[in-house]
Amino acid sequence: MEVIQWLRDYRESEAGLAWQGTFAEYLPLVTQNPHLAMHAHARIYEMIRSAGIETGGPYKKYKFFNQELFGLDKTLDKLVEDYFHSAAKRLDVRKRILLLMGPVSGGKSTIVALLKRGLEDFSRTPDGAVYAIDGCPMHEDPLHLVPLTLRPKFEEAYGIKIEGNLCPVCRLRLEEEFGGEVEKVPVKRIAFSEEERVGIGTFTPSDPKSQDIADLTGSIDFSTITEYGSESDPRAYRFDGELNKANRGLMEFQEMLKSDEKFLWNLLSLSQEGNFKAGRFALISADELVVAHTNENEYRAFVSNKKNEALQSRIIVLPIPYNLKVSEEVKIYEKLIRQSDLSSVHLAPHGLWTASVFSILSRLKPSKKQGMDLVKKLRLYDGEDVEGFNQKDLKDLMQEGDEEGEGMSGVDPRYVINRISTALIRDEHSCINALDILRALKDGLSQHTSITKEEKENLVNLIAVARKEYDEVAKKEVQKAFVYAYEESAKSLLNNYLDNVEAFCNSSKLTDPITGEELDPDEQLMRSIEEQIGVSENAKKAFREEILIRISMFARKGKAFQYSSHERLKEAIEKKMFADLKDIVKVTTSVTHPDQEQLRRINDVTDRLISQHGYCPICANEIVKYVGSLLNR
Repeated sequence: MEVIQWLRDYRESEAGLAWQGTFAEYLPLVTQNPHLAMHAHARIYEMIRSAGIETGGPYKKYKFFNQELFGLDKTLDKLVEDYFHSAAKRLDVRKRILLLMGPVSGGKSTIVALLKRGLEDFSRTPDGAVYAIDGCPMHEDPLHLVPLTLRPKFEEAYGIKIEGNLCPVCRLRLEEEFGGEVEKVPVKRIAFSEEERVGIGTFTPSDPKSQDIADLTGSIDFSTITEYGSESDPRAYRFDGELNKANRGLMEFQEMLKSDEKFLWNLLSLSQEGNFKAGRFALISADELVVAHTNENEYRAFVSNKKNEALQSRIIVLPIPYNLKVSEEVKIYEKLIRQSDLSSVHLAPHGLWTASVFSILSRLKPSKKQGMDLVKKLRLYDGEDVEGFNQKDLKDLMQEGDEEGEGMSGVDPRYVINRISTALIRDEHSCINALDILRALKDGLSQHTSITKEEKENLVNLIAVARKEYDEVAKKEVQKAFVYAYEESAKSLLNNYLDNVEAFCNSSKLTDPITGEELDPDEQLMRSIEEQIGVSENAKKAFREEILIRISMFARKGKAFQYSSHERLKEAIEKKMFADLKDIVKVTTSVTHPDQEQLRRINDVTDRLISQHGYCPICANEIVKYVGSLLNR
């Protein structure tokens, strides 16, 4: 079986990672490749950077995150550059706990999970290889074996800085097993694993009365005290706390601010000095990223408590707001649906888009700029230009939004996907459209006991706004399909317009094909098309000359100028055609018993929607009927 071969290949790849030797044999490896001596923050930065970086926009896009996180480019750029890059250079931010703070379901846990899984994979690559003292409960850096007095010489000779000291276990073994001969101490390559508690730890607060600090720092092994005679003997202590096991990598402190104070104080010296206190031992060195996450309310309460000032100064807070781009929100929902067992249910086009419009509207703050409403803001954030504003205004808008805490509140993706799931379950063997999703979102608000009556009314209004946006999209979709069904008419209209434009620009006459009479260019026809896309009276001459230049460019290349050769003209022709066809659309889509010709037209339109726009027969018929009802209102 193929699976058996996969298992064999996996075992071979894991076996290929194995390396064992003495410290003397390890030294040539690390001196030739100083990357092996990377500290934890540098290793994480290198892991993210090596996955690839896309530039060109206002913020860098890190491929390490882009399969799971959407719409957080600005936040992730700040995380990588301001925190990890600086920490990798041993700047002071390295001595700070990273606290991700934001609303529920905003991506905080996903960021941490990606860092954990990434470290596991990266430690299995040549660039991310990690070596440790064999038998050390904290899998510590072999370079800790170099005596303090020799470290300046070592750094001068090889450019490698050594930080930290041997743990109590390794110090005892060095003297008793190896007689102080560090070159004989065994070293091996390790692979990070959260399951095996190597380089990755997770601490979750529980009942303060029952949770022990040993969960963080390890505990006394009472079964061996009689054998070794002292609690200060390393052999009588279990170095198995999360801080011990996360050494060289990352420790996630879940809901950190819910923890009892005694747990938080342990992080003070760890963050500032790179060590912590455990049992009756000297301070124990630890090289690890401590990353925590919390919500805004808990953070505000934490800051307001004067007793937390010392710890507060050792925390770097990174706000993780909700995504504010509709197109990125769609990707979030697509990902969540792919991960479910309902991925086979058909979702009509624009269904997730409409849900995303509602979500983003709920997260936006009203702008102080005159003429800027929430819908315009939503479109600008998603890369569109709108009336009175363009992408040059985006920076000011985002700055204004940051000051207002935009994205730190609103509808969370979890609520939306739960309601979409409800709609999917109801129509598991069919398909659902935008209206089904909006209905499910609205129904869910009555079950949402945590929101006030005022908040509920606001969300209901936003659902109505999202529906209006969908109505416009639906009309355009059917418009395009109808125009295609009348493609010959569209081509004829285009040719007629181009003939008149050519005559206008050349100050010449047109010849009537039937009477042979010379006619002036049909200004009414040209304006009826140009007005569809907002070409003003003053701009009509420039627009027509632009069309003529485009025609001559195509002619020079031996290409025919077609209906789709100029995007704005194409849009204008479609809108003009649809305006002329509106009465036909009304009749065709609203009659209970269409005649043969009307039925043929409906079939042409639905076939186009199915073949070119991603509809199934059910939702294609539904959108045609829906648009017909909109036009008949």
